[in-house]
Amino acid sequence: MQKKKARFSPRRKLLIGAVILLLAAMGGIYALATRNDESTDDAAIEAHVAPIASDVSGYVVALNVDDNQRVKEGDVLLQIGTQDYQIALNHALAELTVAESRLAAGHNTLATTRVSAPSTLESARAALAAAQSQWNKAASDLRRLRAVPPEARSAQQLDQADAAEKAAAANVEDAKARLKSAATAPQTVAAAESGVQELQAAVEVAGADVAAARKRLDDATIKAPFDGRISRRGVELGAYVQPGQQLMSVVSDDYWVVANYKETQLKRMRPGDGAEIRIDAYPGRKYRGHVDSVQSGTGARFSVFPPENATGNFVKIVQRVPVKIVFDEKPDASLPVGPGMSVEPVVHVQ
Repeated sequence: MQKKKARFSPRRKLLIGAVILLLAAMGGIYALATRNDESTDDAAIEAHVAPIASDVSGYVVALNVDDNQRVKEGDVLLQIGTQDYQIALNHALAELTVAESRLAAGHNTLATTRVSAPSTLESARAALAAAQSQWNKAASDLRRLRAVPPEARSAQQLDQADAAEKAAAANVEDAKARLKSAATAPQTVAAAESGVQELQAAVEVAGADVAAARKRLDDATIKAPFDGRISRRGVELGAYVQPGQQLMSVVSDDYWVVANYKETQLKRMRPGDGAEIRIDAYPGRKYRGHVDSVQSGTGARFSVFPPENATGNFVKIVQRVPVKIVFDEKPDASLPVGPGMSVEPVVHVQ
C-alpha cells in the first residue's frame, strides 16, 4: 500500500515563503551593512616594553616595586649601593682640580714667557753692542799705546792695555753667546704654548673621568623610563647584580593593535579609516579606534627565515600584512590590558 505524500496547506506554504523572504532580506541587509567592513581574528595588542637592566655592578640596597605595580616616569625602581662609585667620583674630582691648577700655572708661565723672551732678546742685542763698543775702545787704546816709543810708556801700561783689550774681546764673545741663546725666543714661546696645550688635554681627560664616574654613580639609581606597569621582576633585595643583567620590564600604558589582514583585504584600506576593536578577554565590549598605518611588506617577509619562492614547486598563498590600529577610546584603567592579548578588529573602509 503506497503512502500518501504530505501536502502543505496554502497557509503553511505562505508562512514558509515569508520566512524565506525574511531571511533573505536580513542576509541582504547584513551584507549591505557590512560590505565596507574588513575584519580579522589574527590580531593582538602590542605595547612598548622596556627591559630594565643594570649598567653597573653591586648589591641591591633598595627595591621599590613589585610585579604588576604601576609606576610613573622617573620613579626609582631600585637602588644599587653607591659607596664605591662615590669614592671614585671624589677621586676623579680631585684629579680634575690638580689638572686645572697645573693648567693655570701653565698659562701664567706662558704669559711670562711671551713678555720675557722678547725682552731678553733685546737686552742681549744691547749687551752685544755695548761689549763691541768697549772692545773697539780697548783695541784702539792698545794700538795707540803700542805706537808710543818705549821710553815714553812703561811695560806695565802696555800690559794693562793688552789685558783690557782681551777682556773686552771676551765680553764680546760672551754677549754673542747670550744673543744666540736669546734668539730662540720664538721656540721658547712655542714650547710654552705646547706645554699649555698638553695641560689643557690633561684637564679634558680628567673632566671625562669625572663625567664617567658621575654616570656610574647615577646608573646605580635605576628609574622608570615611562609610565607603565612592572612585569617579570627577577631581582630581590640584597642580590648582587652585574652590568647587562635584566632585572625587570616596564610595559607602557601606550598600547595599540597589530592586525594581520589578508593582502586581499587591503584594496580600500587606508590610514585614518575608523575601526571597532573587541578584546577577547572582555566580550561584549567594543572600543573605537582607527588605522594608523599599514606595514610596507608582509609579515612573512620580515620573519627570521623569509620564504624562498624561487623554487620549482611554487604554491601561491594569500599573505598577511600587519596593520597598526590605535585606540581612540581605551579600556578602563582598572582592566588589565597588555601586549599579546587577542583582539578582533573591524575596519570600516571607504
